[in-house]
Parts: sequence; C-alpha cells; structure tokens
Amino acid sequence: MSFTLRGRIESRLAAALGPLLAACGLAAALTEWWPLALAATMIGVGLAFDLLLDRRLDYQPGWLALPLAAAELGAVMGIVYALGISAPLPVALTFFAGSWLLAQLLTHAVFPYLRLSYGEDGGELGRVGIAVVILVLTTLALFAGVALAMQPPTVRLSSGVHDGPLVLDSAQNLVGDPGAVVRGGIVVSADNVTVRNVTVVGGENGIEVDDAHNVTLDQVRISGAKLDGIHVRRSSVSIRNCLIHSPAGEYAQGIDISFGFDLAPSVVEDCTVIGGREGIVTHFAMARVSDNLVSGTSLRALTLTEMSMAVVDGNEVRDSLGVGIFCGDYSECEIDDNSIDGIRVDDASGDKTRMGFAILAHYGAKAELGDNQVSNSPGGTDALLGAEISNEN
Repeated sequence: MSFTLRGRIESRLAAALGPLLAACGLAAALTEWWPLALAATMIGVGLAFDLLLDRRLDYQPGWLALPLAAAELGAVMGIVYALGISAPLPVALTFFAGSWLLAQLLTHAVFPYLRLSYGEDGGELGRVGIAVVILVLTTLALFAGVALAMQPPTVRLSSGVHDGPLVLDSAQNLVGDPGAVVRGGIVVSADNVTVRNVTVVGGENGIEVDDAHNVTLDQVRISGAKLDGIHVRRSSVSIRNCLIHSPAGEYAQGIDISFGFDLAPSVVEDCTVIGGREGIVTHFAMARVSDNLVSGTSLRALTLTEMSMAVVDGNEVRDSLGVGIFCGDYSECEIDDNSIDGIRVDDASGDKTRMGFAILAHYGAKAELGDNQVSNSPGGTDALLGAEISNEN
C-alpha cells in the first residue's frame, strides 16, 4: 500500500486509540502510571517510524510489517529500560503484540471496509481521521497532566548528620543537599520513592527496600553497614551511581536483590562496591547488572543465583577471592563485555569451587558468555555440577 504522511499518522493514531484507552483504564485500576507511559512510548515510537518511512518508502509491501514491528518493539523496550518505566516484561510484550495485531486488522480489513477509498487515499480517514488525531492527543495530554500533578513530592534533606533509621513509607523524592548524611540507615516501604545524593553511615543495612515498586536509588554513598549496603526484598529497584565501601560485619554484602522474580527487572549500573563478602547479589530475581566496579570481595564479586535471570555486562571485577562472576542454582545468565582481573585461589577454604574462577556456572545454571576479558585468574571459566556454559561467538 502507498501511504501518504497524513494517512500514516491518521491510521497509526486510529489504531492506537483502543490500546490507549485500555492503558488509561489499567493505570486507573492499578493506580500506577506505567501502562500509560508504555502506551505513550509505543505511540511516540510509531510516529517516529512513520516520519522516517514516509521519506523512504513510496510503497510499503505487506511482508514488511513483521520486520518493522520487530524494529519498533526493540526501540520501545530500549526506551522503557532507559527511562526506568516499571512495566513487567510479559505484560509489555503482550500489550505490544495485541496492539500490533489490532492495528493490522484495522488497517487491512476494517478501515478499507468502512471507507472504500481508504487505499486510494493513502490511508487517510477524512474528517474521522482528524477527529481521532485530536482525541488521541487530547487523551495523552489530559492523562499526562494528571500524572504530572500527582507526582510524589520532593523532600530536601539538609546538609549535616541526621539520625536514622529514616523511614520512607509514602511516595516521595528524597534529595540530599551537599553534605547530607543519615546515620543508622534508610528504610523504604512505599512505591514510587527516589533517594538521591545522600550518604548513609552505619545501620544493619545501609538502605533497605521492602515490598516496594518503582524505587530509584541514585548517587547514594554507603559505608559501615553490618549486613547489606543496599538490601532489597520483594521489590523492583533502579540503583545507579552508588558507592558502597567499608563494611562493618564479617558477612556484609554490597547489594542484595532477592525474591522479586515476578516483578519488573531491577537495574544496578555505574556503581562501585569495595570489600565485603559479596559485591552484588541476586536471589530469585530478574536484573541487569551493568558497568559496575567491584573489588576486594572475600567470597564472590558478582553472584546471580537461586533461579535468577540476569544480564551482566560491562562490569569490572578486580582483586577478589575465590570467584569473580558466579551463575548458580538453575539461574540463566548473559555475561558479556566484562573485565575480570586478579581472582585469587582460596586455598584456606579447601573448596574446589573457589579456585580463582573468573566466571563459574554452578548447579544446573546456564551461562551464555560473550566477549569477556579475563586475566590473572587461574581458574578461568568453568561449569560444575550440571551447569552449562555456551559462547555467543
């Protein structure tokens, strides 16, 4: 079919009206904004593709629908992850697929039936098309305005030392002024919380996130925690630009994300973890661990275990004892573009699984390896107890 630019836009927005209204209803039912954000992202990406294709395709063959759908899906999911939109992956994929199928049905069957000149007019819908465009844009503007008005309040934490534990039990953005320090920890127990530019000293856990969704920890600095620098349970979090060091307990860990497999994937990126028993850990969780520096751990640097599904890419692991990156207990791990150097043999443990492995798959786990750089690590990469390692290349 040969679309005009107006026809592309009108057909796109007419097909998107139903999914958009469904997303609005879902957002109202869940009292969460990610359905609307997902629908708006899909519409925005689709319009961008229409503008791009209009200059390059005078005629769009039917077979091109699937490749274009795959490209749009990749762009949509990239934006969703980049913006931290907390849409569960299965829901996002199902919503996209359903919306695409509806668009195909409308474009190839319903619109041509209702408007006999649809093909000759290049996909234009006449006055109905203009009304649909206005309705879709008005709906987006209305709900965007409501969402903006209902954004969590911003609370400023003044410079100086504040005694904790500080409990955040309602949606809010806690932003520290330069020199803001919380002594004794922060506990997050509400959805839609952001903690930014805060130093935490001491506490059993530096920052604890419990049964909360859409939580962001950005530019937090944590030292002296007894157990975990950041302790996450049954929650989905985005942790960025953090520094965790000087653990106070023998069993202290840097970051532990556990028991959130059915939730939106968590993200840990651009963090530095120094010392502790384990650096970054996931148990039964979905996570992406990217571009972090982990060094000086005494058990394992990066641990993905208990049936986790994780992407581990762009990390630096240095000077750790026993194991650098561990994928265990039926987890599935994509491990790519990491640099692992100086993993030492733990002779004192007598444990054959701690012989200086840069990457170790263990007990039924599946690890897919990309282009990782391994040096000064005598164990290299290995798979034990029914685990599997495969290579992308």
